[in-house]
Amino acid sequence: MAEVLGKANLFMACNYSQKKNQEFSRKISGFCLINNTLPSLKMKSQAPRSCFNGKRVVFLEKKSVNDRSSRLLPLKAQMQTGLIGKTQKWWEKELQPNMKEVTSAQDLVDSLLNAGDQLVIVDFFSPGCGGCKALHPKIGQLAEMNPDVQFLQVNYEEHKSMCYSLNVHVLPFFRFYRGAQGRLCSFSCTNATIKKFRDALAKHKPDRCSLGPTKGLEEKELLALAANKDLSFNYAPKPVPDPEKIPASEEKLPTSVKPKESEKKTLVGTGR
Repeated sequence: MAEVLGKANLFMACNYSQKKNQEFSRKISGFCLINNTLPSLKMKSQAPRSCFNGKRVVFLEKKSVNDRSSRLLPLKAQMQTGLIGKTQKWWEKELQPNMKEVTSAQDLVDSLLNAGDQLVIVDFFSPGCGGCKALHPKIGQLAEMNPDVQFLQVNYEEHKSMCYSLNVHVLPFFRFYRGAQGRLCSFSCTNATIKKFRDALAKHKPDRCSLGPTKGLEEKELLALAANKDLSFNYAPKPVPDPEKIPASEEKLPTSVKPKESEKKTLVGTGR
């Protein structure tokens, strides 16, 4: 009977102070063992101030294997495995179906050529640009209001070399393209000067038929991208006609100067 009562009052003997017990219970969860009956487990021993028949009381510290393993994983691996939720970046918010992020120089060229007569707006931004971040929600609203306009987003930090070749040095920066006309306008605006963007959108949005193939980037821009060794982009310049190989029939063009001079001479001669 004494042994049963001793086991029942096991924790009472360990709680020599109420304040110490409250602090200790927050840190350690588990059970109390006598005489170290589980030597294979990691245990922390503590000699109580009160006397429990001269015996040492041992506390088993209970640890979670999942918590321990998750601490050893790097942050990126925890995000990939789902231990930590992935935070959405500001330029990934409020995206519309007609908004696309450009992945390379070839992707930019192909997107412009495949747009046909559709109005295309190229948005150059940077994750660290405060003006770009403030303007992004309004650009998303305008894209939602104009589903027939294609918005291409170019991340300056990921495509610095391409932006240098395209002479983009101010952010946020926009360029408008359409069909055979190619580039319509280019400008920089902020949240305070959003009216400039709205005016350009209202001016170039009306549907119009372009005569000829889609132009896209200008010839000098394509050559600059092809000359950039950091980019995997190839472009063959358009052949320039050689004047020596022009047919003789095309070289003999009618001149209007000689007939006029001859007419003057005849008129003067008749006058005399």
